[in-house]
Amino acid sequence: MPDYYELLGVSRAATDDEIKRAYRALARKYHPDANPGDTEAEARFKEISVAYETLRDPERRRRYDMFGEGQPAGAGMGAEGFGLNDLFDAFFGGDLFGSRRGPAGPVRGPDLETRVELTLVEAAFGATRSVQVRMPVTCPRCEGSACEPGTHPARCDTCGGAGEVRQVRRSLLGQVVTASPCPACGATGQYIPSPCRDCRGDGRIGETRDIDVEIPAGIHHGQRLLLRGQGPAAPRGGIPGDLYVAVAVTPDPRFERQGDDLLHIRRVAMTQAALGAEMPVDTLDGEELLVVPAGTQSGRVFRLKGKGMPSTHGRRGDLVVEIRVETPERLAPEEAELLRQFAELRGEEVSAPEPGLFSRIRSAFQ
Repeated sequence: MPDYYELLGVSRAATDDEIKRAYRALARKYHPDANPGDTEAEARFKEISVAYETLRDPERRRRYDMFGEGQPAGAGMGAEGFGLNDLFDAFFGGDLFGSRRGPAGPVRGPDLETRVELTLVEAAFGATRSVQVRMPVTCPRCEGSACEPGTHPARCDTCGGAGEVRQVRRSLLGQVVTASPCPACGATGQYIPSPCRDCRGDGRIGETRDIDVEIPAGIHHGQRLLLRGQGPAAPRGGIPGDLYVAVAVTPDPRFERQGDDLLHIRRVAMTQAALGAEMPVDTLDGEELLVVPAGTQSGRVFRLKGKGMPSTHGRRGDLVVEIRVETPERLAPEEAELLRQFAELRGEEVSAPEPGLFSRIRSAFQ
């Protein structure tokens, strides 16, 4: 049998997106609707469809990479590949062990993603937030059965309730059986004689619901929470999908998150840095008193242990306070004079004072 990767024209290291793009291009080229009456194109389309269905599923792709189209000895073959049961069924119309495949399993509903915005404090300590989501839910009139109350689904005549139809074709190895979802019943194995009037035979109706989401402490911006079974309902009473909640943490102007630590920039006057000071500092738990010793330089860092973000390991990070010493841009004459006296005492050279307005006028006319 041809190699699935070669059929799709991709390498064995191809990503899911590369496999999907390759399949779409080939499907458009070989689709029966684009090639009416071309049996070779139809056969090619079926081959690439089987290849894509195998490689798009991580578990089936892993088994194919390990064992090829078959499976290890002793493993029964399902719809993933071609096995002894398929040959037996092709010749005798039944399973190797005398049974036929049962009806298709319940259909699973699609997954859905929504978004929730949090403050940094909520992300740090956790919160319960309610998200409003519009999605398909189980029809209350028929309770998901898709049938009018008092009626029941009937077995599909096309597939006999198996949910799939089989075709036998000849190949170099003899007769090969291929299976595909039944188009008449949508692979459910049933049809609805009396559809529910509210959901029109789908088993679902559209509804907006408020869902409470527990936000764990320490969550990061961009993380997603998984709420299993709380997504859209499946058609005809199948398994509900999952709901994903993407978390967006709004920036806090006081802090910059660095993993589990928080960085806070504290601006101090040059006199405070030179002489020392005690000053309040914002933390997630409220204000803390920070002692800035005399002679502190700009860029010096202080750590407040356990005042950062909670981590998944059960401990909290630190609050990193970086000192930025600010130099005044404008000085009153008295302030400038005091600083000059200070510089003179330390033997430091500074610029001469700017002349006054009248002095500048006299100098201009001299």
